[in-house]
Amino acid sequence: MKRLLALATTALTLAAIPAHAQDFAITNATLALGDGSEPIEDGTVVVRGGEVVAAGSGIAVPAGVEAIDAGDGWVTPGLFATVTTLGLWDVSAVSESNDIRAGDAPFSAALDAAPVVNPNSQHILIHRAAGITRAATTTMPSGSIFAGQGAIIDLDADGDPIVEPRAFQMVALGEGGGRIAGGSRAAAHALLRNALREADSYGDAAQIPGMSAEARSTRTGDDLPIDPRLSGRDTDRAGDVLLTRFDAAALVPVVRGEQKLYIAVERASDIRSALALKGEFPALDMVLVGASEGWLVANEIAAAGVPVIADALNDLPDSFEQLAATQSNVGRMMRAGVQVAISASSGQNPRNMPQAAGNLVALSNVPGAAGLSWGQAFAAISSIPAAISGYAGEAGVLAAGATGDVVIWDGDPLEVGSVPVRVFIGGVEQPLDNHQSRLKERYRDLDESDLPKAYDR
Repeated sequence: MKRLLALATTALTLAAIPAHAQDFAITNATLALGDGSEPIEDGTVVVRGGEVVAAGSGIAVPAGVEAIDAGDGWVTPGLFATVTTLGLWDVSAVSESNDIRAGDAPFSAALDAAPVVNPNSQHILIHRAAGITRAATTTMPSGSIFAGQGAIIDLDADGDPIVEPRAFQMVALGEGGGRIAGGSRAAAHALLRNALREADSYGDAAQIPGMSAEARSTRTGDDLPIDPRLSGRDTDRAGDVLLTRFDAAALVPVVRGEQKLYIAVERASDIRSALALKGEFPALDMVLVGASEGWLVANEIAAAGVPVIADALNDLPDSFEQLAATQSNVGRMMRAGVQVAISASSGQNPRNMPQAAGNLVALSNVPGAAGLSWGQAFAAISSIPAAISGYAGEAGVLAAGATGDVVIWDGDPLEVGSVPVRVFIGGVEQPLDNHQSRLKERYRDLDESDLPKAYDR
């Protein structure tokens, strides 16, 4: 424990040092690679130039590379949180600080989360200290079933969080989408199909070329690139259209399969209806979000090759579309061959992802339940969400060529009491202090006479 406290102290000291990629090796660790395999005793991970070059057992530390002894600690890749609203709000009840919903906006699908992500948000700082190094963040549906275009971000303290703007589009079907669309799921499905057809027609008329991943991630100075689909002369459009030009243009890459479409559904019948969309729009790169009743149609989801981002702790339904919710949902879908990540909304907070994963490990001991192995559970909050987001082999895993996102924990990361003591993003050690940690330090050792006057009320 003393060694781990020393590591934490060193981390605070290094916070004042200018950020630069470090060459280091972490040794004497219980090492979790994040790829679904079980933890390795006495493991070593080597990071050079911001990338992992080796990870496993029996690895020698290269000459000239700083060796960090993990002592009794665990070492893992950084956690990948999806789907989140990180960086989009400060105080949820204060509308001026909350950019999650835009119910009064004239736009829907064209809404772009990337320009408004605040790297100094306390939520980013707090989640970085919880071992989350990368995330998918998005606005949420409100005035339309379309939430807008989400971004992939890192939680690096360098002040530039955007890894990939306009990475995916979010749409709500089910109860939420039906309510927004006019009071019925039928309206939501009609609105979605109409929008995709409008986008398809708009794209054909404009002969808009597909935008590559390189173009999406190109950055000029501190400004996000202008989406080429939204610039230039507009094409003639028929009068019978519901989408604005910007919304139609934003959906062109979705209908072409160039941008992922995250579909929020819970009920088994709604999942089947969502999967059926691929028959009408075969290019859709679809991801199911929620899927509380996914286990009922797991074989159909697996056959369609559609990944799922599921809430691992949902077994007490709070709506009619979740009546068949069970904590065995994730395990049963995985057994059917579905690629499943644990949603960052598990437990209402992305920091609770390890707890949710740990619950699924414990569930393996419950007769009749479908839990996960430790390796499977950890992969569901690291490499699997990274892969679903388009970063397979690059994030959420300790393997040669992966980004140097590494976390040292003071114990098993899937145990509730374990916390990170050092966090590296892209090979750069990160500060772990935030508003919550400073409050803890401020009040932890106060005498009763130091308490505020109204404290005892």
